[in-house]
Amino acid sequence: MNAALKGCATTANSKTVWSSRARKDCRGSPAARLKLRAPSLYKRFADRGALIGAIGRAALADLTAALEPFVRDPDPASGLLKTASAFRAFAKANPHAYELLFMNLPPGSRPPAQLNAGAAAPLLDVTERLVGSERALEAARLMTACAHGFVSMEISGAFRLGGDVDQAFRYGVAVLVDALMDSRTDRREASAGRASR
Repeated sequence: MNAALKGCATTANSKTVWSSRARKDCRGSPAARLKLRAPSLYKRFADRGALIGAIGRAALADLTAALEPFVRDPDPASGLLKTASAFRAFAKANPHAYELLFMNLPPGSRPPAQLNAGAAAPLLDVTERLVGSERALEAARLMTACAHGFVSMEISGAFRLGGDVDQAFRYGVAVLVDALMDSRTDRREASAGRASR
């Protein structure tokens, strides 16, 4: 994501810009926060929704690039662990842009469906190799929901009981990966049992 869009992500996603007062002048607020004149910022964007959509598209492209290398891991369990860690690292490095990816935005501000599918492709590839094509989407959704929940709490400072948060993340992801592997083994054994009857 280029530096200008990263700056806009921080600004466009801040509570000040999203506040009802700022909505009255939604074209000017992000520009003012970036110390730019609104015409300069909106020369390339029709309105605030288009700006937010551009930030989301750039963030999805960067997230996809961050996840793709781990699809090639010959061991899908190891690949899934690494993919989850890369997802977390991206979110922590780009918290405002990351938050936009999971917001319920108006249609004009959402990234196109094909970009969402592209960002999900690396994870789906790994989960398909781990649990099979029939359960790949469910496994990917489970991993995304758990990683997103953890990362969202981490970014907001919600882990307040001490302990090692890095270790907690690794533990949680490892438990999920083990459970997904066990679920495939259980299904194979059940299928083999039915076939032998």
